[in-house]
Amino acid sequence: MGCAQSTRPSVKSHPPELEKLKMENGYVKGGHVAARRSTGQRPPRHESGWVSRPDNGNGAVNGGGGNNGDVAGNENASKRIELNKKDEEDELVDGWPRWLACNIPGEVLKNIVPKSADSYVKIDKIGQGTYSNVYKARDKKTGKIVALKKVRFDTSEPESVKFMAREIMILQKLDHPNIVKLEGLATSRMQYSLYLVFEYMHSDLSRILSRPEERLTEPQIKCYMQQLLSGLQHCHDRGILHRDIKGSNLLIDRNGMLKVADFGLANFFNREKKRPLTSRVVTLWYRAPELLLGSTDYGVGIDLWSAGCLMAEMFAGRPILPGRTEVEQLHRIFKLCGTPPDEFFKQLKLSTTLKPPQSYKSSLWENFRNFPSSSIGLLSILLALDPAYRGSAGSALQNEFFLTSPLACEVSGLPIIHVEDDDQALINEKRRQVI
Repeated sequence: MGCAQSTRPSVKSHPPELEKLKMENGYVKGGHVAARRSTGQRPPRHESGWVSRPDNGNGAVNGGGGNNGDVAGNENASKRIELNKKDEEDELVDGWPRWLACNIPGEVLKNIVPKSADSYVKIDKIGQGTYSNVYKARDKKTGKIVALKKVRFDTSEPESVKFMAREIMILQKLDHPNIVKLEGLATSRMQYSLYLVFEYMHSDLSRILSRPEERLTEPQIKCYMQQLLSGLQHCHDRGILHRDIKGSNLLIDRNGMLKVADFGLANFFNREKKRPLTSRVVTLWYRAPELLLGSTDYGVGIDLWSAGCLMAEMFAGRPILPGRTEVEQLHRIFKLCGTPPDEFFKQLKLSTTLKPPQSYKSSLWENFRNFPSSSIGLLSILLALDPAYRGSAGSALQNEFFLTSPLACEVSGLPIIHVEDDDQALINEKRRQVI
């Protein structure tokens, strides 16, 4: 699949199945396909939008009107521009808008049924990030409630297009009960918008932890940690690093089922053929020390560090390392876990510039003295300064923490959390109070 390179529109009819899908999903007008195969030609892009022809230097579009600025000629030129814009909007490539099909690898889209954003009714905005907004929506045809993640799509920014395509490819490779499922893609041709369609989840771990009156029990924490580590094990076994594990990216339904979500920063990795990766990933409070020190050679340890931070946060009821800057974050880590020896910096090829002037001994046991004793062992592994000692998600699941007493999800099903619509302003205020 892709953009056809012929200079004429294709006259070959599409398969009946594709025509049916187009009609069902809003890509057919008047019973006929409102599109032609793409020619593969891209008109020049300007900040003000798409233009069809260059200016001839006389204030008129080439081919329209004369040097005297003939009104009729200018009107004809304007009509041509509008027609060209309409062609761009209506043009489809294998059921997808041309602007999407010409920028996304064919293998990414080939197994996804094209849908229109008009197939959904937005109910509420439930999340916002740097590059996306998330909406609660209803499928007009089935009535099913879904989550629509609207991602920024700008063909003039190749990096944003690459990241978006990578997120879709990663989601397609994952299939696990504790990982959010990509149900499809929807596009808005008029607005050049792309929506990732997910199953709808009622809450997330961050919102639940913001409820002081609903502290999690030890069995519930074990159950959530088991689900988180199971989801991470699935990712890591398939060569995928999440790179942004935090409470707001762990979705939870009314029955306590946890699913890892938001793979916008995720990337592929290969233990055998390592390549440099950016250190500018993971939200600050959950960022591993090697990332803060600028390492570009890292692996599953960064996700496990984040999981350890969340495990301690669930027991403490608040973030354990709420730094305001990268330097402060490192200082907090060293005060909690101890100052790493010189060998740590040499082995990981890290600069000693940010090494603290004074040495700290680990205070992990002292700070976590009110936690169940069975949890300290796993926390000391996940929060090891040297990523080599953090093990793997699979080995963490075998830790005695999960064996000392039954998990809530084994005793009486998953821990049920009473989820209601939160006042986000109240939640944000509570998070600020922690800092």
